[in-house]
Parts: sequence; structure tokens; C-alpha cells
Amino acid sequence: MESIVITGAKIVNEGQTLSADVLIKGGIIERIDGDLSRVQANRFIQAEGLHIFPGAIDDQVHFREPGLTHKATIATESAAAVAGGVTSFMEMPNTVPNTLTQDLLEQKYQIAAGCSPANYSFFMGASNDNLEEVLKTPADKVCGVKIFMGSSTGNMLVDKEETLRGLFSKVEMLIATHCEDEATIRKNTDIYKAKYGEDVPFYEHPNIRSEEACYLSSSFAVGLAKEYNTRLHILHISTAKELGLFDNTLPLAQKRITSEACIHHLWFSDQDYVQKGALIKWNPAVKRSSDREAILQAVLDNRIDVIATDHAPHTWEEKQNSYFKAPSGGPLVQHSLVAMLDLYHQGKITLEKIAEKMSHHPAILFRIKNRGFIREGYAADLALVNLQSPWQVKKENILAQCGWSPFEGHTFQSKMAYTLVNGQVVYENGRVNTQARGQRLSFHK
Repeated sequence: MESIVITGAKIVNEGQTLSADVLIKGGIIERIDGDLSRVQANRFIQAEGLHIFPGAIDDQVHFREPGLTHKATIATESAAAVAGGVTSFMEMPNTVPNTLTQDLLEQKYQIAAGCSPANYSFFMGASNDNLEEVLKTPADKVCGVKIFMGSSTGNMLVDKEETLRGLFSKVEMLIATHCEDEATIRKNTDIYKAKYGEDVPFYEHPNIRSEEACYLSSSFAVGLAKEYNTRLHILHISTAKELGLFDNTLPLAQKRITSEACIHHLWFSDQDYVQKGALIKWNPAVKRSSDREAILQAVLDNRIDVIATDHAPHTWEEKQNSYFKAPSGGPLVQHSLVAMLDLYHQGKITLEKIAEKMSHHPAILFRIKNRGFIREGYAADLALVNLQSPWQVKKENILAQCGWSPFEGHTFQSKMAYTLVNGQVVYENGRVNTQARGQRLSFHK
């Protein structure tokens, strides 16, 4: 690997922003100093006017491979990730076939090793009848176990209390959950189908997949985690009511119960359904503006620990269907960091808090080895951003295979300049180095 010196930038890291140069050798940050312009290196990146963030770590993406490659592939979506400053991702098990055996899990790692410019990990999936297989998962090589406690794409619902108790009581590694109460959703579905038939307006989505459905499931999961002292991470919090389930008095490394906010729940509200329709149909649903503001406040006060995307692409044609046929989910991984930087420009969050929630905290929460911080001796996973370079999202600059984005037409105020993964420049001047390869994430048990 070539040696690189980055000069003239401001580094956003561990609660402060400071001017310093960075020397990278062998994929590792070797030195951080005030002036490294005279150090010998293969390459110098003149970064005046740029900010360096630790590469974002997205703990929830759906890259659709294997089995759903008409929507996306690991190659296409990991390219979109590094174009957005996301240097590591953790991908979900609701592919086809579902990732319910160790062999199927390893097959996904093999695919990523051959095509992903970003670092990668894959969740082991849980079902109603694969507990023995789940317990074989190596905690030092796999990010966690995913349980769908609410139905979503892939039909991996785990709804037997006996199974859930078995998982929560026996799995020692982190359990990540999608929490929505299925009985409540079915009841609400019947109500709105009786009212509208098949043509339910998309603005009713948060009434079908309601606050009550989210809270019933999340509170049940938290109760199980407290009963069995499980490491529980609840994904994509979408309601203000759920925030009372989480603690902000402990340091993150000491928490056993943690939570995540997603970009769409921090950006959109129910007022956007009229214009966006199926394009912002996610599970759990985008809800009220009051929920959005409460989630942001919980990010700021550490009741919510990380920010991710739930990047879940579907084709444009699939999204054009009526309510019940249009799948939930959308592409976000290319625009997550710049979206949060727009909130910075609006005065809603600091640069340091963005680095904390998108890089530092995922590394701490998942116990990732030597990543998530700009530190000497750590992997050189870096995102260099121009905070004052407006650009508009258009079809021609969307890298997700599906070719659309809920942000299409929006002008972001900040623009990615470079992304480095393990000391390799994988994104530069609008182009992804598709020959670069990330590494499999490793974890402290």
C-alpha cells in the first residue's frame, strides 16, 4: 500500500475540531501532527478547506445479495456507500435465501471479499426454529444477530415468545431488533383496508404501522433484555414514546440496551407523504414532525446512540405500485453523511456530534477493533468533506443500482471530496475505485 500525507485539513474527532496533518502507511494512521508537509510519502493530498471525519460506520443496510440482485448488489451499494463517506457497513439477513445458517452467512462474506470497496460485516439471522445455528455464530467475526420482531421485507418474523426467550437468554453477542407488534399492525391494516380497499393513501402508513405497534414491541424487547441481561440494540426508532425506554446516564461502553436513529426519521415527517408517497414508505413508518424532533433531541442527549440509514433499495417500478404492493424501504447510504451535515448547517447538530454518532459510537457499541476514530495505530478509514460545496441530487449522480433517491432534487450544502478505506483512496473527484477492496470487520468479544 502507498504512503499518503493529508495536509491542511481540519480534523473532526473525539469531541473537537483541530487543524492537523495525517500520515498513512500500510493502511494505518501512523502519525497525526501539525505539519507533515516535509515527510516523505508516495502521495500528498492537499486538503485545505476540507474537513476530515472518521469514516462513517453504517450498522444497518440491506444490499439485497444474494437473491434480490434486480434491486441491488453488494458491489453497487458498497460503491454508493464509499461515495457517501461510509467506510464500513453491517448488512442484514433478509436476503434470498434468508441468512439462517453459518454456511449462508459465510457465502455473503465471500461475495463481499471479491467486490466491496468498503469494509463489511453481516448479521446472522434468527427465525422461529434456528436457535442452535444462531449459537454457532463467532462473536469476534460477526457483528450480531438480527431478529425481526415485526414483519418486513423477506418474511423473517420471529413471533413465538418461547423462541424469543431462548434467543435473549442464550445469545451472548449483540442482538439487533426490528420492533413492531404484528398483531397491532394486522388490526390496523384491517381497519384501513375496510375504509379504502386496496388504494390506501400512503399518508396512512404511520397509522397502520403505528406508534402503539412500535412501543409494544420495543418495550417487550427491553423487558426481555433486562430479564436476561442481553446486549440489545433496537434499530430505527421512529416514535417519541419509545425514547423513554433508553438511558443516557451510563457511558455507551457500559450500556446493555442501546438504540439507533435513521436518516429518514431525522429528515422526513408525515407531511412529506403527499409529495413523496411510496418513496418514503419505510418500516417502521416515518411519523409526525414531533416524533422527528424528539428523535433528534434523543440523539443529542445520548438516549439514542448511533445514526444509520436502513438503506433498503427497491426498483422504481416496484415503488410505483399501490400501497399494499409497494415495498417498504429506500436507498440512503450515499447521502447519509451529507444529510446530517445539512442539519449541521441548519444549526441542529454539531460536527463533533455527527462524528460521534456515525463513527465513534458504532465502533464502541459493536466493539469493532481499531476503527471509528482518527487515532495513530487505527485503520485509515477517512471521509474528507467540503462543507461549502452545494450540489443537487440527480439521477445521473445516484450510484445505488435502483437509480432513484428520496433526496432527488434536493441541494446538499456539503460534498464528499475523498474517501479512504484502509489507507486506499476509494472515492475521489466523483469516481469510485471499484478495484479497491475493504476488509472484514473484526470485533472484541
